[in-house]
Amino acid sequence: MPLTANARAVLEKRYLLKDSNGRAAESPEALFLRVATDIASAEAAFGNSPRPWVRRFHELMMEGDFLPNSPTLMNAGRELQQLAACFVLPVEDSIDSIFGTLRASALIHKSGGGTGFSFSRLRPKGDRVATSQGAASGPVSFIRVFNAATNAINQGGFRRGANMAVLAADHPDVEEFVRAKRDRGELSNFNVSVLVTDDFMRKAAAGEPWALVSPRTRLVAKHIRADKLFEALVEEAHDSGEPGILFRDRIERDNPTPGLGAIEATNPCGEQPLLPNEACTLGSINLARFVKPSGFDLARLEQVVADSVRFLDDVLERNRYPLPAIERLTRANRKIGLGIMGWADALVLLGVPYDSEEAIALADRTMAAFSRAARAASQQLARERGPFPNYPESIHARGSGYPIRNATVSTVAPTGTLSILAGTSGGIEPLFALAFNRHVLDGEVLPEAHPEFARLAREGGFDRPEVWAHVKKTGGVRGCEAVPERIRRAFATAADIAPSWHVRMQAAFQRHVDSAVSKTVNFPKEATRPQVAEAFRAAWEAGCKGITVYRDGCRAGQAMAKGDCSGPACVA
Repeated sequence: MPLTANARAVLEKRYLLKDSNGRAAESPEALFLRVATDIASAEAAFGNSPRPWVRRFHELMMEGDFLPNSPTLMNAGRELQQLAACFVLPVEDSIDSIFGTLRASALIHKSGGGTGFSFSRLRPKGDRVATSQGAASGPVSFIRVFNAATNAINQGGFRRGANMAVLAADHPDVEEFVRAKRDRGELSNFNVSVLVTDDFMRKAAAGEPWALVSPRTRLVAKHIRADKLFEALVEEAHDSGEPGILFRDRIERDNPTPGLGAIEATNPCGEQPLLPNEACTLGSINLARFVKPSGFDLARLEQVVADSVRFLDDVLERNRYPLPAIERLTRANRKIGLGIMGWADALVLLGVPYDSEEAIALADRTMAAFSRAARAASQQLARERGPFPNYPESIHARGSGYPIRNATVSTVAPTGTLSILAGTSGGIEPLFALAFNRHVLDGEVLPEAHPEFARLAREGGFDRPEVWAHVKKTGGVRGCEAVPERIRRAFATAADIAPSWHVRMQAAFQRHVDSAVSKTVNFPKEATRPQVAEAFRAAWEAGCKGITVYRDGCRAGQAMAKGDCSGPACVA
């Protein structure tokens, strides 16, 4: 894999082994060999020689076809050996449960994982506490406690802990929760999402009453207007990008083990709905690596998918879980999340605009083929190794389907640092800008420009100051007459794309994904609240499992900023 200067900076800062002086003590090739050797050692438990799989897994990563989630790269073959990125932990309505979960989350953050929590079971603010004869402080107060604890824990020296806080839309404190991040300094280590039902969305559209129900007594605490709560959600999301929305009924329809309980929360970026005390390991395939003149090389893609599913199933064997309860449930369900990155770059190479019917249809076909291959690979592993232990009680056992090794197989993660390592676009997001500064690694600034655009500019004769001035001002080249129209269309950036195309793209992938899709619906700075409301409704109607919106400039210190980096000098 040809590494850019930015990829090397991230590797050295975050992933490579360090000596006693903090200097990198292994090369990128050695890192991938360390990971491949450790993961392939799981093959011996099934009577296979690890040696050929060491070679194959090493090749997958070195060539940039596939990368596992960050904890696997950080910890495989090292003392921690905690390899999963995604966890959901239970928060029951007792001090013992709350602070027991806080301790568990600290262990997970220390090892590089991220945590999600549903705070919906906690009694509302002011409710009676029988043991102390006092009044409850409510879910938001405890989320602040979790946030402060996360602040104190640096994830193994690599990154700070990330969390997701979820509250059901019928919790009596939901209005306070919706406003919890209005103060920009509040809950800085949390993403927040409201869990809404189909019933809520229908009542919001009709302006009907909505019951807020005490989780302790199951009695109605009060009624509010559903449309007013929806408007509050829209207002806060428009102003700050949060909260997001999770669509409970859509998520639950895909719950593979409903007999074990309902899914109430996700990992920090929303792509992995999980049961309490469940973990999942992720990995992503760079679709830009499979583009050929006639389209995608589906035969090679299917082989890489099969090998990547095997890799992730082996990760489950090699993982050292932070708590026995998490190990028991994770091994019983064996959820993995194989996804993609490089979608926008693949479209660029194919000359297909992101905001086009052709791109939506291509997304549908490509993810359908990807998921078929991933499911077939998991079924083959079930024949070799047996299905996941909870298979007989799962939805997979209904009908005449073949047994499967993993309760879930596919997901689409945001792939933030992984896409930097692979030198490609993140997840299924459009290009952010053709040249920009990326703020990562505790304040380090990485200048980036799109190498394919820079190459085409040189070869096409439009590598000129006025073109780069337009890029610096807008982030893209739509509206720049000096650039050929087909290139202006192909190099669509997030700001160029109407929100409806963002939602449609997310929905096209979601149709073929077991878990969920992490995707941001971008809005220009001048977007209105009714436009955000329209996106929320469209995502629900299209069958998305959640939605996050971001209006440009609505939050200080955003991770990627255009306007202060342009020209070929930005190309790493």
